[in-house]
Amino acid sequence: MDAALPQISSVSSLSGVDPAEWNAVANPPGLAYDPFLSWEFLEAMESSGAATPRTGWRGAHILVRDTNERLRAAMPMWFKYHSRGEFVFDQSWAEAWQRAGGDYYPKLLCAVPFTPVTGRRRLVAPGPDAELYRAALLDGALQLAEQTGVSSLHINFIEDGEAPPLEKAGFLSRTDQQFHWRNDGYGSFDDFLASLSSEKRKNLRKERARAQAGLIFRHVRGEEITEDHLDIFFEFYMDTGNRKWGSPYLTRKSFSLIRERMAKDLLFIFACEGDEIIAGAMNLVGSDTLYGRYWGTLDGRPMLHFETCYYQAIDYAIAHGLKTVEAGAQGGHKLARGYAPVLTRSAHWIAHPGFRDAVSDYLERERAAVDEDMNYLRDRTPFKKEP
Repeated sequence: MDAALPQISSVSSLSGVDPAEWNAVANPPGLAYDPFLSWEFLEAMESSGAATPRTGWRGAHILVRDTNERLRAAMPMWFKYHSRGEFVFDQSWAEAWQRAGGDYYPKLLCAVPFTPVTGRRRLVAPGPDAELYRAALLDGALQLAEQTGVSSLHINFIEDGEAPPLEKAGFLSRTDQQFHWRNDGYGSFDDFLASLSSEKRKNLRKERARAQAGLIFRHVRGEEITEDHLDIFFEFYMDTGNRKWGSPYLTRKSFSLIRERMAKDLLFIFACEGDEIIAGAMNLVGSDTLYGRYWGTLDGRPMLHFETCYYQAIDYAIAHGLKTVEAGAQGGHKLARGYAPVLTRSAHWIAHPGFRDAVSDYLERERAAVDEDMNYLRDRTPFKKEP
């Protein structure tokens, strides 16, 4: 590459990247803070043993530097040897390509490990050269895909504005849906309830009363979080993971590293019976969004999940002026609890032309089905209908 142009490279680990340099492009001033893009979070996934070659994640992070060797742009990227921990499901594509005699894995993935949260993926600070560096990142990612002969390159949970330029570059567009709660300037949970239809309002009050009976809910954030809290929560996390996923993603060290580096971004919501913690939800806090990540309990009482993960999160968001609560992937049951459907996007580059055409046909039908489902759900939110 010409010396006057950006210098593109790839590194296998974030441990060798300066945290301040990474964070300057991942969360620059003027943009909403996204805790999942921070060096502290991403590197913790690697050094804690959660996202490593042993678990099927081999780092291939794209870095773009200027002629003064200053980091100007980055993409968090991995060679993936399976499709777990992504929340954009392409296992059927892998099976089809393997039946046709191809090798789907390894593939290249640009994403935040184990985190179904929409956000920036081509990390560039605003400025006059931003588009130059943004283009260099995409060039670097595509060059790496072509040079290594992978079947595909996937960029998951992209922002809406990223879809058109990625489509122009040959990526296929995929959509799905999540359920998010929006703060419409509510002063209290009762204000939120007042926006619901009478029947739904009564149902939510009954659920909360049933879940809260005999319990105290504590919001623990920042320096208040201790390793004892993490010990208790990790037991919950492992129980939930073993039942839902078969193999939990994070290690105990993952939680300690996140606490050590990012305590200010962490919020635990604990349900307590007397002095005993019986359930908990782990959240991360951005500049305007509360992100619900993990939950668990060893107590099977009804409605406890809804209260700990959804209603307490709404309470916190209202009290702290946050605009949105994102409570994780999927979950149509969130609709009745005031979480509205939101479109999510991903982009997919397929190397083989014939395979690409087959996936393109599939995605066209899938997008139509997602749109139809979104329209259906929007008409069935629990909010009062406009006359």
